[in-house]
This record gives sequence, C-alpha cells and structure tokens, in this order.
Amino acid sequence: MTAPAIQAGVRERWRMGLEARALLLVTAVLVCFGLAVLYSASALQALSAGSPGHFFVLRQATGVVAGIVAFAIFAKMDAERWRGWAWPIMGISLLLMLVIILPGTESISTRVYGSRRYLFGGSIQPSELAKFAILVWTPMLLVKKGTMVRRLGKGLLPFVVVIGALSVLAALEPDLSVAMMFCLLMAVLLFVGGARVSHFLLFGIVGLLLVGYQASQSAYVRARVESFLHDDGRDQSRSSPVNDQQYQSLVAVGAGGLVGVGFGQGNQQRGWLPLAYNDFIGSIVGEEFGFIGVAGLTLAFALYGWLGFRIARQARSSYLTLLAIGLTFTTVFTAFIHLGVVIRLLPNTGLTLPFVSYGRSNLVLTLAMTGILVNIGSMRERVFGTSATDPLVSVPAGDPVMTAR
Repeated sequence: MTAPAIQAGVRERWRMGLEARALLLVTAVLVCFGLAVLYSASALQALSAGSPGHFFVLRQATGVVAGIVAFAIFAKMDAERWRGWAWPIMGISLLLMLVIILPGTESISTRVYGSRRYLFGGSIQPSELAKFAILVWTPMLLVKKGTMVRRLGKGLLPFVVVIGALSVLAALEPDLSVAMMFCLLMAVLLFVGGARVSHFLLFGIVGLLLVGYQASQSAYVRARVESFLHDDGRDQSRSSPVNDQQYQSLVAVGAGGLVGVGFGQGNQQRGWLPLAYNDFIGSIVGEEFGFIGVAGLTLAFALYGWLGFRIARQARSSYLTLLAIGLTFTTVFTAFIHLGVVIRLLPNTGLTLPFVSYGRSNLVLTLAMTGILVNIGSMRERVFGTSATDPLVSVPAGDPVMTAR
C-alpha cells in the first residue's frame, strides 16, 4: 500500500475508559429522572399561570439538547485546551458579573426575588460561567506557579485578588451562596495544589469575618439563619416565607415515608412549597419517591463523585488532575448541599440540584463539565484502516493502533 493510501486510512479518536462510560450512564439516568420530576413539580404551577402543564419541562428540554451538544463537543475536545483559554474565560466572567450589577443595565438584568442574577430574561446566568472560569483558571495558575504557591505574596495573592473580585461581585447581586461557593472552589483547588495550611487558616478567618459582616447587613440572610437555628415553621406567630418554605419541605419528606406517595401524587407542588421545581425539588423527590428516592439520588451523586475522582487520579497531566477534581467537587458538593437543605441538616442556601432542578444555564454547564470529565477519562488513539469509529467500542484485534494517553 502506498504512503498516501496509508495516510488516507489514518483516523484519530477518543476512546472512553471504563470510568468515563460509567459516568456517562449515571449522567443520563440523572437527566431523565430530572425531567420526570420537574414535570411533576411544575405542571400545576404552569397551569395556574395560564401556560401548558409542560411549559417548564419543554424549556428545560431545550437546555438538555444544548447540554448534550456541549457534552459531545467537550468530550471529543482535548481538555488540555482549557489551559490556554483560562484567562479569556476569566476575563469574560468578570465583565459579565460586573455588567449584571451596574446601574443602567436593568433593561437586560432585571431584578428577580430581590437579586439581579440573570441577563436577557434569564437566558444567561453569569455566575455559572464564573464558576466554570474558576475551575479552568485556578488549575492553570497553580501548575504555572508550581512550588511558589506555598508563598503568600507571589503565590496566593493573585488567586485571592481575582477570585475575591468575583466573590464581591456575586455578593453585590446579592447572592452570598454563590460568593461562598467561589471561595470554597478556590480553597479546595489550592489545598490539592499544595498551598500551606497556615495560609488557609488566615484567609479562612478573614473570609468568615467578611461573610459574617455581609450577612449581618442582609435581613434575608438573617431570616434564613434564624429559621434554621431557632424555628421549625410550626409557630405561626413567627411565620415567614423562609420558615414556611423549610417547614413545607419537611412536611413533604415526612409524607413520603419509605416509598413515597407516588409519581405526580404529591401535594407540595399545589402551591404549598414555593419554588418546588427549583430550590426545593429534592422535597418533591422525597414526597413522591420517599426515603428510597432521596437515598437513590444520594447514591447516584456519590457514584458520580467516585468516578470523577478516579478519572482525576488517572489523568494525563497535573493540570487535568486538578481540573477533574474541581469539576467533580462542584457537582457533587452542590447536590449534597441541596439535599441537606431539603431535610434541614443545613440552612437554606438557594443552591439547585444538578441535572434535576429547573434552570437551563446550570444544566448546560453541568453537562458540559461532565463532557470535559469524560474527555479526561478517555484515551486518544490513532487508528490505521477502517477500524471502529465508535468511541465506546474497543479496537478489533489485528488493527495496528498508536495510543497516546
């Protein structure tokens, strides 16, 4: 065979490892389950607003389609590329986070429930892009600095300045939950990347003082904390929307018992539980599918985390290891916080349940992050001939292959 003929038969592909295939399956199950639960949680509210019962599910389905496209692209794209794009993504995130709070931008950033968090009627949520920016930017700078990260000035100061700016902008929306999430992501990645524990203690104390001060200035945050510490919602003399929401969540989970009242048979989505399709969709799972449903969700996200960390351990470079840890931690931590709020182990944070809660920006981002994880858990192969183009199928015996991990 001539050289041109041989070259014409060369193909490159990404072949998923075992963990990547399992992660794909877990993600598919969570997305399908999420659409079903969302329909049950939102249908009556949509009808009461004069829209079809499938209004929220149909909108979420567009997010699923966009998310699948993003997943497919990122799963086939070398995740090392994100290292070169880290600064532009961070710059765009800072710009959007600034635009969303500037005076005079109310026409594109309307206030919803007291906060300005979305652009263009809710189609873009800058804090979600900022979260992703932290995940790709922090590992890039950690790898670049190397052992210098153990120094306070030239090591940690750039991280604190840039991500601190994002956190301040999030707090001004106001969204303290997201601001704390930004800081936590930075802390986790810096800890894994080799920063000194003493520096964590220093920044942790300063951060807690700042958060405490900001929380003391917000009546809504105080109400959430006081509701969690001192009230279970049954004292009607102290009733408030925050107390009622938490109390109705407990009612929903308690009514579900072991196996739940059945799909679509719950009462909380009839108006008793505010934002049942979003901030408290885990309560609907508890009511309709019972303890088994909540436990199943917990196990699914635990499996997601286990697979993600295994992928991180086997990654092709130190940058990809840190990136995989950050991606995995973000999804799993958010899910566990949401479920903890639902059963009142934690105060109300407003964090949604990944893959399940209504919200297209978050859904697309989470599917995209999973696609990046799948790529990190895949191997690049150069196949000579007409052998398998399906990334899920191993190369047949006898086909010569060069593999680069």
